[in-house]
Amino acid sequence: MQKLKFKKDIKASAQKVYETMLGLEDKSTYEYWTAIFNPTSTYEGNWKKGSKILFVGVDENGKRGGMVSEIAEHQPAKFISIRHYGFLDGDTEVTTGKQVEEWGGGHENYSFDEHNGITTLTVEMDAIEEYQDYFNNIYPKALDKLKEISEK
Repeated sequence: MQKLKFKKDIKASAQKVYETMLGLEDKSTYEYWTAIFNPTSTYEGNWKKGSKILFVGVDENGKRGGMVSEIAEHQPAKFISIRHYGFLDGDTEVTTGKQVEEWGGGHENYSFDEHNGITTLTVEMDAIEEYQDYFNNIYPKALDKLKEISEK
């Protein structure tokens, strides 16, 4: 796996960017910026450290899919680490097997650094080779959407 890194400066407090990103006050803010990955993107669970969380979407055939993950670390408005350890196949959680072994244990880390009313959001994520181009292309677009909704 390779580490990918993305940064975005957002004219809002770290608290506002954090709450908007996670959809803490209104889940639709999370769904807004993550719709770039899948128009039906949402999550099931919560953001507490140690909690299981499912990142879910529906494919073009109406089948549920997504990631089975754990909140590995959570420091409000400062840092969040998500550890992915499985995927959803319909309503089945798959946490073992060849597909999981390729990327299982990969992390997605978010750091919020605020200075003078501007928050620099840094995203560091592990990605297997076949998804690197996809994430390099799509993640900056998702962060643009997060910036747009956070600055309102």
